[in-house]
Amino acid sequence: MHAYDFDTPLDRRGTLSYKWDSAPQPNTLPMWVADMDFATAPEIVEALHARVAHGAFGYTRVPAAYYDSVANWFGRRHGLAIERDWIIYTSGVVPALSAVVKALTRPGDGVVVMTPAYNCFFSSIRNNGCTALHAPLRRTGNSYVIDLDALERCCAQPRARLLVLCNPHNPVGRVWTRDELLAVSHICRRHGVVVVSDEIHCELVMPGHRHLPFASLSSTEQAEAITLLSPSKAFNLAGLQIANIVCADPVRRAAIDRAINDNEVCDVNPFGVVATMAAYAHGEPWLNSLVAYLHNNYVFFRRHVEERLPQFAVAELQGTYLAWMDCRALGLPSSEIEEQLRRETGLWLNAGSMYGPEGEGFVRWNLACPRSMVADGLERFQRFVASRGL
Repeated sequence: MHAYDFDTPLDRRGTLSYKWDSAPQPNTLPMWVADMDFATAPEIVEALHARVAHGAFGYTRVPAAYYDSVANWFGRRHGLAIERDWIIYTSGVVPALSAVVKALTRPGDGVVVMTPAYNCFFSSIRNNGCTALHAPLRRTGNSYVIDLDALERCCAQPRARLLVLCNPHNPVGRVWTRDELLAVSHICRRHGVVVVSDEIHCELVMPGHRHLPFASLSSTEQAEAITLLSPSKAFNLAGLQIANIVCADPVRRAAIDRAINDNEVCDVNPFGVVATMAAYAHGEPWLNSLVAYLHNNYVFFRRHVEERLPQFAVAELQGTYLAWMDCRALGLPSSEIEEQLRRETGLWLNAGSMYGPEGEGFVRWNLACPRSMVADGLERFQRFVASRGL
């Protein structure tokens, strides 16, 4: 049995952390940027120490063992068959998405997004001269489902070319089921829309749920879908800038590879390569312990909200470490909630409106931190609410 410490706070101030060093005020509690306030798996740190000890950090040649580690991990853990030739590495999932959009669309084309959705989807679409076609998710109770009629309407538009699928979904925390993914696949195939599945959160799935890679649905999806993967979210490696595009279709893969080079994101650094191989070879026990801790954080968070802040519903968290809270009881725009919370209490959350108009009135919490920090954030939020007579 492995024992890992997720409770002891890790002081990240003064480390050029975007999350912690973006606010000069010492009382700021940042629960916004989606990285974790935990050290990564010790096996990864050990591998990086060994690489640093060499002392030379020139241009990196990605070895065959890297491709094998990716293919072996996803085959064993998720049942996703990947051949080495299908993998294109790049510096992150956002550059990967941008390259895919660039490769498979023309300016003026439409890219379907099920909203609210990760904000960088919109910038990747916009920066390639395309239009985001919003297919709003439908809120049911404390969760969300895919509105298949809305999705069909978007995919049926004449210039719709791609669907960016977020699985698990950021920010609403859904892990899509087989039936849901099959329904999405049927709609997209009917209208000739290619599915680009962002599965960066695929390891962060709560007990009782299972991540199903879109490309694993059948041989048809395997042949036609494009999958975006990275160890960055699961192992807290975002600063090492490494991700993979998996595309079985050789014509599309060649076009994506061309776009990767056109966008000048064809090089990665040695630490990302080493960390990825170490994570997939040795990081599974740590990851399993992490997910259990994150789930307990969510249970703690949701119970506190239900007992003391019942007018602020929290969406069921099936995947990711991001809690989606309904703050419409405050009667303020999300941007105002974010700004006032930060100014008055130091608590820094994400305004839901950044994920599309469907997120207005909501905020996103990052629960990937020691439980004491979750408790601190809740206390600050509760004081903020009480000061408004709620």
